[in-house]
This record gives sequence, structure tokens and C-alpha cells, in this order.
Amino acid sequence: MISNIKQFAEFIRSYATGGVILIACVIISLVIANTGLHTPFAHFLNTHIGPYSRITWINDGLMAIFFLLVGLEIKDEVLNGELSDRPSATLPVFAAIGGMLVPAGIYALINFHTNTSAGWGIPIATDIAFVVAIISVIKSRVPQSLQVFIKALAIVDDLGAILVIAIFYSAGLHTTYLLLALAMFVLQLLLNKFNVRYLLAYLIPGAFMWYFIHHSGIHATVAGVLTAMTIPHNVKLNYSPLKKLIHLLENPVNFIIIPIFALANSNINIGESLAGGNIINPLSAGILLGLMLGKPIGITLFSWLAVKLKLSKLADGVKWMQVWGIGQLAGIGFTMSIFMALLSFADVSLQSQSKFIILVTSVLAAAVGYTILLKIKKA
Repeated sequence: MISNIKQFAEFIRSYATGGVILIACVIISLVIANTGLHTPFAHFLNTHIGPYSRITWINDGLMAIFFLLVGLEIKDEVLNGELSDRPSATLPVFAAIGGMLVPAGIYALINFHTNTSAGWGIPIATDIAFVVAIISVIKSRVPQSLQVFIKALAIVDDLGAILVIAIFYSAGLHTTYLLLALAMFVLQLLLNKFNVRYLLAYLIPGAFMWYFIHHSGIHATVAGVLTAMTIPHNVKLNYSPLKKLIHLLENPVNFIIIPIFALANSNINIGESLAGGNIINPLSAGILLGLMLGKPIGITLFSWLAVKLKLSKLADGVKWMQVWGIGQLAGIGFTMSIFMALLSFADVSLQSQSKFIILVTSVLAAAVGYTILLKIKKA
């Protein structure tokens, strides 16, 4: 029990500090986008290093490492964490499902039969770094059980985003590359079966799998998740390759990879986004209402139904209004929502509009969620 609390405290500290760096990178990126630095910075991002541009390496390469860490955390939680038994797992799972379905439904309804209908995946995402950073500020006012609920919810939410990317945001499939990627995955599974515990034995085939998936039509970040599934976790032994890799990746992902992604993709020119009033449209309304209303409604409603149907249980000391507050914080889509927007639209103007409204909505969701959680504890 003490070990689990220590791990959770480290998780909070890591994401909280990463959240501060993330905010700094967002501000820097916004300054660049709205000054004369915008053009040289865009040129820098689009310059090739080897076969791909820097922005491709960031969005497809570095983000694959991010999803590798997410996949490892999901596997760890399923094997021996918050998702390892039904009573602990069901509430955040139901909450996450509601937090994806309702926002996607709101967006799809508003954007039905428009050229922006493909963006329904944008409001399903939650930026765990920002959410946990905010929780860390008021954690003395938030029950420990609710903090654990947030962590599990965010992990299931990330898993849902991964599945959406793999199934709905893939281009036309190229069979040869897909088969080669499958061969790498099978090799990793065999290594796991024969209890090979050297991480490089999994990561090298994983790198090849990334390359093959990148050319197969499926988004390359899926390679990170598939590799994570094969990393062994020997509970009975002192050495766990899975735990070691999580430990190795946490700081680089939270302090380097996610901030770099934010720096490269938060370059929103506010003047252009607001020009001609084009920000008032179904795209903006779908993202705003999906994240601001869809997230808290979906999370709270599905949690309430799960409790009423006795499929789960609300932890002692947790109030329903606090669950709503958590749902409001989950409306901070930011980096993950931006990532979905880049996958949804090839049109740069639509990407720019999406980024701007995601930024505005994330700030609103953070302010409302923070206020709710702060006031409920005082009441």
C-alpha cells in the first residue's frame, strides 16, 4: 500500500512539473506564431532530417514514444494497478467511455454533412499533463480516491484515443508494409513468450515496426502501443522490464517530448484565426461544446448510471459535484486534441482554427473545473 501511494505521488509530481514546462512551451509557441519569428520557425519545422521533416519526426516519431509510455502505464494498471480488479476498474472505465461518446456525439451532430465532420475525434481527448498539474495545486482539497480516479480515467481515455486513431484515422492500407509490421509484432510476442527480458530485444523490432506502420497507412504512433503490449512484467521477480522502461521514459516524455510537441503545434496565429469572423462556425461550436459540456456530462452521467446499476461504486468521501468538476477538467483536450485535429484535417486553415478554439476551450475548462473543485471542498 505504501509503495502504491509513493508511486502515485511520483506520478503526480512528474506530470505536475511537466505541466508547468508544457504551459511555458505553449506561451513561447504563441509568441512565435504572432511575431516575425513565425515564418523562420515554420521553415525550421518543415526542413527535412533524413527522409522526414522535423514536424513529421515530432508528430509521428516522438509521439510514438509518448504512446509507448501510455501503453506501458495501461498494461501496468491492468496487471497490478487501478484497473486490475473489477470494482476499482469499472467506474473510471464507464466514465471514460461517457467522456468520449458524448463529446463525439455533440460534435458529430453539429458538424453533420459539413466539410469538418471528420473532426469528431477532437473533443474525445484529455490532456493528462495539464489535468494532473491542476490537481497537484489543489490536491489537499481533493480526496485521494478522486485523484486515483482521475489517473485511471486519463489512462482509459488515452487508450480510447489510441483505438480511435488506429481504426478511424488511418489512410489507405498498404498490405506489404502491414505484413512486415505484423511480423515485427509477432517477433516481440515470441520474445515475451520465451521470457526474454532485454529491453533492446523489444525496442529494436519496435523501431522497425514504427517504420513499417508509418508506410502502411495506419498512424505510426500505434507502433508504440503494440510494443508496450509485449514488454514483459515479471511480478514475481525483482526486475521488471516494464517498470524499468516506464521509469526510463517518464521524465523524457513529460519534460521533453510533450513540451516539444506543444512548442511545434501550438503556433496559433490569433489574428488569422479571428480574421473575418470565421471562428464562429460548426467546427468551433463542436469543439467548444464537446469539450466544455460533452466531457462533464458524459463522465458524470455514465458514472452515475454505473453506480445506480450497481456495476461500480463511488468512493467514500467523493461527491457527485466533484465528479462533475473532474469531468470539467477533462475538457482540457489541448495537446491530444491538437494531435487529433492534425489527423482530422489536411487543410492548414482548419488545423489553425481547431488549434485556436482548443486553446480557448482548454483554458475555460481548466478555470471552471478548478473553481468547482476548490469551492466544493470549502462548502
